[in-house]
Amino acid sequence: MARDYNQSEITGVQKVALLMIALNVENASQVFKHLDSSEVELISTEISKVKNIPSQTVDTVLEEFYNMVTARQYVLEGGLEYAEAVLEKSFGINKATEIIEKVRNLTTLKGFDVLKKADSAQLISFLSKEHPQTIALILSHLHPDQTASALKELTDPLRTDVVYRIATLGKISPQTLKRIEKVVDEMAGLNMGQSLSQIGGTKSLAGVLIRTNVGLSKEILASLEEKDAEVAHEIKRLMFLFEDIINIQDKDIQKILRQVDRKDIAVALKIVDDKLKNKIFSNMSERASELLKEEIQYMGKVKLKEVESVQAKIVDLIKSLEESGEISLNMRGGSEEIYV
Repeated sequence: MARDYNQSEITGVQKVALLMIALNVENASQVFKHLDSSEVELISTEISKVKNIPSQTVDTVLEEFYNMVTARQYVLEGGLEYAEAVLEKSFGINKATEIIEKVRNLTTLKGFDVLKKADSAQLISFLSKEHPQTIALILSHLHPDQTASALKELTDPLRTDVVYRIATLGKISPQTLKRIEKVVDEMAGLNMGQSLSQIGGTKSLAGVLIRTNVGLSKEILASLEEKDAEVAHEIKRLMFLFEDIINIQDKDIQKILRQVDRKDIAVALKIVDDKLKNKIFSNMSERASELLKEEIQYMGKVKLKEVESVQAKIVDLIKSLEESGEISLNMRGGSEEIYV
């Protein structure tokens, strides 16, 4: 049953639903990726009930969200007292206090937010004294670029041990969690308020290694292969995703397309964005491009599992072509990339 919103009675979940509606579909979907399935279900259910929303109500929700984000940034920059002082100048003492209280209650201010501002040398200087599992857990919470930089500062065999632990992280014991809380508290002076039950994993490590230079990533993978060949193989597979084709040079895309059946390409492109589709079309003859567009247009419903299977088959072909030297993925880039 659709719901009419009374501004004075809006719950937290309803505010989130209104915020998601106010965002465009693409941005809302990106937000959902960071939520667990139960939260997505709860918010989606609320979205389905929305109707007759006064523009003033939406504006109020957006303003509250903006104030919360701004206040949280001030907290991270200079602490709660600094944030309250800045907000007081802008909104007055009563409004500032209200915003800060909401930030306290609704926003998870973790020590990791402070760690994200440390450079790699500082981070490893502190973490190198810790157990490899502790280092792995903390690095798993940072941005892949920062984790990649931090790994460069570690020396073997510690680095190999840490990356293996990142790749195989799963459920974390309460004892380990307490240890991590202690380490982060010592560095950041803040208490972790969020469970660390599902973090890291091969996908996380693959995202990190993609951002390291070729030599280091190969060295790490070789060490991992000796330790656990299955884990190393999974990471290698994950280091290139079907969407990454967008970054391959045109001449290499043309080589790939010559070895892939048109029907497989059509299925693989079923769930990708227009930018990638256009990249593929532009590397085909006009006739072949038109035939492929028709194939996609008139294709019926396809199981997601089937699309992902075809994409994986094409990725395997791409990896095979790279290993044989026929194409170059050149995915890692960065300041350390060397061209000759």
